[in-house]
Amino acid sequence: MKLFRVRAIARKEFIHIARDPRSLGMAIAIPMLLLLLFGFALTLDVDNVPLAVWDQNGTPESRAFISQFAGSRYFSIRAAVRDYREVERAIDTREALAALILPADFADQVAAGRDVPVQMIVDGSDANTATITMGYARAVALTYSQQIGLRELQRSGGVAPAAPIEIRPRVWFNSDMQSRNYIVPGLIAVIMMIIAALLTSLTVAREWERGTMEQVISTPVRGSELILGKLLPYFALGMLDVLIAVLMGELLFHVPLRGNAALLFGMAAVFLAGALTLGMLISIVARNQLLASQLAMVLTFLPAFLLSGFMYNIGNMPKAVQLITYLIPARYFVVLLKGIYLKGIGLEILWLEAGLLAMFGVVVMVAANLKFRKKVVP
Repeated sequence: MKLFRVRAIARKEFIHIARDPRSLGMAIAIPMLLLLLFGFALTLDVDNVPLAVWDQNGTPESRAFISQFAGSRYFSIRAAVRDYREVERAIDTREALAALILPADFADQVAAGRDVPVQMIVDGSDANTATITMGYARAVALTYSQQIGLRELQRSGGVAPAAPIEIRPRVWFNSDMQSRNYIVPGLIAVIMMIIAALLTSLTVAREWERGTMEQVISTPVRGSELILGKLLPYFALGMLDVLIAVLMGELLFHVPLRGNAALLFGMAAVFLAGALTLGMLISIVARNQLLASQLAMVLTFLPAFLLSGFMYNIGNMPKAVQLITYLIPARYFVVLLKGIYLKGIGLEILWLEAGLLAMFGVVVMVAANLKFRKKVVP
């Protein structure tokens, strides 16, 4: 391999990128836009659930119970309704996602020390939010019940029994339980796959469509030199995107980077090299820009978004799909990112994921070199 040939191909590709502002804008602006959209708009936290309340009792006791929900950061009372028809309308119009219904004899049942059936209607069209909302409601009701029990014991002069087991939870690595802290690191993998999907998948196909590939293959440039030369400019752009993403995560979203920054960029470089080479392989096989871009979106961006563990827990997927995720390199990179970002661990623990990423890059590089042929195929 002659380095001056690689440099000449890379210079040619850099000039093409500089003369094509759409490609340059796509390489920098789109990842930044996606990071802004996902970082601010996408959240898995369930707070301020809009709540409708139907208080059929209207006593100080019922209002005290409702105040437990009003004082919680997990609920926001949006409407006071008077019958089931209004409850249905509030949920249908999305004015409320849940409705709390207190029976007419609420205060009497509480005073008698009996169990009080309080109805909680939840919009199940969003199953995840509905499940979390019901858990919040149970916790609020339990807290209120414990307060009543303690108050009754104090009135009777009794002593509250000691709890045999006391759980003292402590959250490591993401103590504030902010979904943004693990969404933003995972976005780096998706952004880098977008670079591969939208840019390198068009490089060789564009040469064939424009008729300039015949001129290239007539030169002494080898296939490996051509592939490497075309990859270098997009690798530089990809690493620039990684730098921008890391800076935005630190300065804009305040995501903690507890691990080694050099290790983060090193693993990003390994992953980016494999992802860009995969896009190049798709371009070599397709020889058509439209087909190449469609294949790249299906084979790179969508698996990185859906099957990497970035958004959805792999353990909750069907067994067959879990097996497929082992073929997705973004799965290992997401583990690396979360380990470096949130846990501050290194290769002494993440060596397997790092090795698999390196193996992925070698495999696709060999495949691209084997598939590329310096000859005109009709």
